[in-house]
Amino acid sequence: MDQLGSDMLVEPTEYDEKNDVAIISPDDAMDIETEPEPRADEYEAFLQSHMPELPDQETEDVAIHTWQIKDWRAQPRRQHGPVFECGGYPWRILFFPYGNNVDYASFYLEHGFEEKKVPEDWYACVQFMLVLWNPNDPSMHLVHQATHRFTADEGDWGFTRFAELRKLFASHWEDKGRPMVEENCANVTAYVRVLKDPTGVLWHNFINYDSKKETGMVGLKNQGATCYLNSLLQSLFFTNAFRQAVYQIPTEQEADRSNSAYSLQRLFYLLQTHNTAVPTTDLTASFGWDSKQIFEQQDVQELSRVLMDKLDEKMKGTAAEGALEKMFVGKMKTYISCINVDYESSRIEDFWDIQLNVSGNKNLDDSFKDYIQVETMDGENKYFAEGHGLQDAKKGVIFESFPQVLHLQLKRFEYDINRDAMMKVNDRYEFPEIWDASPYLSENADRSEPYVYHLHGVLVHSGDLNAGHYYAFLKPTKDGHFFKFDDDRVTRATKREALEENFGGDYSQANGNAGQRNPYTRTWSAKRSMSAYMLVYIRESRLDSILTKDIEPPAYLAERIAEEKAALERRRKEREEAHLYMDVQVASEANFKLYQGFDIVPWKGEEESPAVPKEYRVLRATTMSDFNRMIADEMGTEPDMIRPWAMVNRQNGTVRPDQPITFSDMTIEEAAGKANTKPAKFRLWIEKAEKRDEEGNAVFGDKLVDLRNQQGNKAVMLFIKQFDAKTQSLLGVGNLWAGWHDKVSDLSGSILKLMGWPPGTSFKLSEEIKQNMIEAMKPKVTLHQSEIQDGDIITVQRILSDNELNQIVASGGYVDARDFYDYLLNRINIDFVPKAGPESGLPEFSLTLSKKMTYDQFAAKVGEELKVDPTHLRFTTVNAAGKPKQTMKYGQQGTLISIMAPTHYNYSNNSAARTDVLFYEVLEMSLKELEQRKSIKVTWLPDGLAKEETLEFMIPKSGNIADILEALQKKANLSDEVMKRVQIYESHSNKFFKYLAPDYQVLGINEFFVLYAMPIPPEEGGARKISVFHFDKELSKVHGIPFQFPVKEGEVFKDTKQRLSDFTKIKGKQFDKIKFAVVSKLNSSKPEYLTDDDVLWDMAGTRDEISLAMDHVNKSRNLWSKADSIFIR
Repeated sequence: MDQLGSDMLVEPTEYDEKNDVAIISPDDAMDIETEPEPRADEYEAFLQSHMPELPDQETEDVAIHTWQIKDWRAQPRRQHGPVFECGGYPWRILFFPYGNNVDYASFYLEHGFEEKKVPEDWYACVQFMLVLWNPNDPSMHLVHQATHRFTADEGDWGFTRFAELRKLFASHWEDKGRPMVEENCANVTAYVRVLKDPTGVLWHNFINYDSKKETGMVGLKNQGATCYLNSLLQSLFFTNAFRQAVYQIPTEQEADRSNSAYSLQRLFYLLQTHNTAVPTTDLTASFGWDSKQIFEQQDVQELSRVLMDKLDEKMKGTAAEGALEKMFVGKMKTYISCINVDYESSRIEDFWDIQLNVSGNKNLDDSFKDYIQVETMDGENKYFAEGHGLQDAKKGVIFESFPQVLHLQLKRFEYDINRDAMMKVNDRYEFPEIWDASPYLSENADRSEPYVYHLHGVLVHSGDLNAGHYYAFLKPTKDGHFFKFDDDRVTRATKREALEENFGGDYSQANGNAGQRNPYTRTWSAKRSMSAYMLVYIRESRLDSILTKDIEPPAYLAERIAEEKAALERRRKEREEAHLYMDVQVASEANFKLYQGFDIVPWKGEEESPAVPKEYRVLRATTMSDFNRMIADEMGTEPDMIRPWAMVNRQNGTVRPDQPITFSDMTIEEAAGKANTKPAKFRLWIEKAEKRDEEGNAVFGDKLVDLRNQQGNKAVMLFIKQFDAKTQSLLGVGNLWAGWHDKVSDLSGSILKLMGWPPGTSFKLSEEIKQNMIEAMKPKVTLHQSEIQDGDIITVQRILSDNELNQIVASGGYVDARDFYDYLLNRINIDFVPKAGPESGLPEFSLTLSKKMTYDQFAAKVGEELKVDPTHLRFTTVNAAGKPKQTMKYGQQGTLISIMAPTHYNYSNNSAARTDVLFYEVLEMSLKELEQRKSIKVTWLPDGLAKEETLEFMIPKSGNIADILEALQKKANLSDEVMKRVQIYESHSNKFFKYLAPDYQVLGINEFFVLYAMPIPPEEGGARKISVFHFDKELSKVHGIPFQFPVKEGEVFKDTKQRLSDFTKIKGKQFDKIKFAVVSKLNSSKPEYLTDDDVLWDMAGTRDEISLAMDHVNKSRNLWSKADSIFIR
């Protein structure tokens, strides 16, 4: 009863304002004999008149049932009529005589199954009509009709506002003289037509729809705008031989999701075995795509070709080599054949797909006839045949063979010259289910096997150029049905849905309505918005081999995916049980001895270094004794010989031991709580016992300290590091215990023993308080006075001779522990990458430098590594995207880190630069000298406008145009004769600005202007000139290279055009397509087009504001407005 609260269901066509209206004159009306309206008791006639069959639907059964309602006012609030049968199912009318919460009588059609006895998965697609009528006058009736898919969940459907109660009981119903409900009685007739549902989804709401259950297949999830990718992937997946070839690519050793071949194998396997829609995120990630490719629809043909190329490359040298060419590649011949002599020039090329014109063609055969259409070359367009001179000839394309799987790309998107934009071609274009390709083969083609093709797939675009959706109709088996693959949903489809409904063209409906609303553009159109843009045909003789059922994915693929599922399940379980576990980091003396850096160990170390503490994930309920036992086993000792210390974060930012954990029966969670550690991970230091006593008990270092019975004295645990100036290292040595009231000098014996140094060895001590605070220790002061506590670090440095110290300083080393600490604090690893890339021949390398280095210091280090003069190096910072950001100046002020990552006090556009990488260049001159020069780009035009070359010169800032000309002569290898005629001019916005004299200063050149250099013909050097520019239909759309052209007095424009052709080197048909106009700056919106008889001299006069404009297509424009082509990594 979910539907009972809803209003009457209304057919959309009842409210269509676009219905055609027939205009009938009064005279015509006299001649028309209208058939009388059938009465409500003339059931068959009433059915035909009011509920005709739906187009494109087949009827399973029809039933007509009338319920005579007696004592209307005495009926209960809700009443059921008698059960009747239609289509093998029980039905009945549901009636609310006083309305279903409204002031209207409510009528519904309802299935007649008993409650909770509806068959599982039962449904019926029904077109029905309910008619309320007066049994005393059957011409009085009220009709409502609807269509619905009846299910167990939606078992009733109808009309809550069927008829207003006050009108039903009024004394006059409309123009009749009696009420509709007369004498408290009325009849209601149900007309029920149960329809066949071959696809299983007619009027389906797709709530809880299961593609796998209904069709045995699953779809692909849409990431944003990847429906175009999904339709192509499904097409390739159901080309079974292609799937088998992909499975044959050996990826076991590269089973990584960054490998596109493995990711495609994985996707195909999931499509084959999964029960729900499969995501394509791993595949697009392996392609190297980001959000741009995922949220912007791409060209399917280009994607198909790039994917085929990438897979073909991966298949080389494997069992699958050549499989794609065998499947998808055909051959075509391009030829020019002379008519009057025996001569033909031809070449045979491979093709992977064929692009066919839709515009101007009615069907597939028309497109192929258009494709192989022969062009006759005669008159001025004769062909020059070697040995025969100019000859009449025929030029065209013919096919030598078609592949087993034929991909046809229909050109549904074309450039519209009138709109100056790409537009979708929605014209009707028919394609058959079975097609013969043999008429389009050459006479010499191998016809031993018929070239008859069966339609396997129709890839569809619905919408227009700017908004739309892609889906596919595919026929997975040789003799099976078509299925619709619409992203994550797969449904059965009829042949009409797959073919005819995707021909495009106009809508045609029985009621004359020729317009429908496009769901993507939300506009009304008489044209169908959905049409095929790609067809897949399979050769009839190869259907069995292409649609083979013997598809075996590699065993390792199944194993790998099973491992992924198990890992996913483990992670899920870990997430669910995360509250039961906690992370514990454990550090020991072994980590300390291997660590060079600040603090005891690198608690947050990311690298796989033996100095990094080991991490454990343990149950919170684990006792400390059990955890101790596990750690002792790993360390190869007894559990009682180790003692854990809780680590705490000190206020100065260091992490040090705080107190030993002595209660072995407490849990890990309790120990962490008692230690009051704030980090997410519980950190422990493991202390090892010194020995066992006579009773076998473990003895730790604090028990061996002589406290001398001094009041307030206690044992403290110290960490000892050694700075070795000879090896330039600072490493942990171990622990020692001392009395709190001992003097610093009292530590000498313990330190000499720990270091293994002979008695009398001189050394000095310093305390590592924090990263930037290293203080020397005073020998005569006690540890208590020095504020030493458990976990403090003391650095030992042996005192060397002056000779040893001088040698270390000479080699660039550090001789004092504090200086070395400063180096550690400021060291930075920088990758140096050649700015010009690998093709420069320069190496990539890394250097460890100090953040405090000056420009000269780090340039010297790089020069030493490269064995080049550091003054000839130029460095460029790198932005977050890995692209060049800002070039460093020679001798730039500041330290290395301030140059690479300026603070907010150092205002610079360099704030987003990376601090771990720099681009470098090796220059031909010193950077200091280079900075005194200006980079000048000149477009060199050696041969009119036919050829252009952009050259870059480094000209002294004090130089002039003569210096540029000198550099041009040297770079382009020009003779002195040619150089006498070369002139340089500036242009702005594709229009000529001015010539630059040889003495014009380089600093005066506007960086936003373009410089051109071209040789001026000698006879035209001093003539009067007019500026010339190019445009494409509209003067605002300028393009190309502007120039100045000499004008001759009295010369008709036909001759001027010839000189223009000679000057620009634009010849033949290309030049003939250009239209010429004069344009005044004063009225620049109206070009005045020239004829051959016009005289340019007269039209231009002496006015400088007149320009000559060349109107022709801008071939360099990008019609799709997409800067990047599709790629697969």
